[in-house]
Amino acid sequence: MTTAIYPGTFDPIHNGHIDIAHRAVEIFDELIVAVYDRPLKSLFFSTAERLALLEKALGHLPRVRVVSYKGLTVDIAHQLNAQVIVRGLRVFSDFELEFRMALTNKRLAPDIEVVCLITSHEHTFLSSSTVKEVASLGGDVSGMVPPYVAESLKTRFIELGEDGPNSLPVISLRD
Repeated sequence: MTTAIYPGTFDPIHNGHIDIAHRAVEIFDELIVAVYDRPLKSLFFSTAERLALLEKALGHLPRVRVVSYKGLTVDIAHQLNAQVIVRGLRVFSDFELEFRMALTNKRLAPDIEVVCLITSHEHTFLSSSTVKEVASLGGDVSGMVPPYVAESLKTRFIELGEDGPNSLPVISLRD
């Protein structure tokens, strides 16, 4: 039985993440979607919120588990008996980062393989940062995320008030 782990911050999960998970579960016997809860970047949603959104998005898929973790991805992979780390590639700039991470993970854990799935063309522009910025500016994210994620984003921005969008690190879509 081959178990794969699909790690990420998923802040928030978007249709590109969901696409990669759907495709990975067709390849591997078990897919563990692992929510990293201590990244070097600031998070918009709590770990519990991100886990709940992922459960809702992927709970219908057979052989999928959603967990959170701290520390090295290879360590949680070993703890969960995963033999493969799944990553998604959207654009050329992703490749360099993913290549370096794959080499580092291979150095740390030679027994774990890294498999990169190329995103479907309709999701190449998607990133969690883009989704958050569009939502922060009142844009329509319905084609980017499931409806409950769009609603969670809207609710969070209401909670944050006027300064909510200013608390996000953004790539400017306003220009």
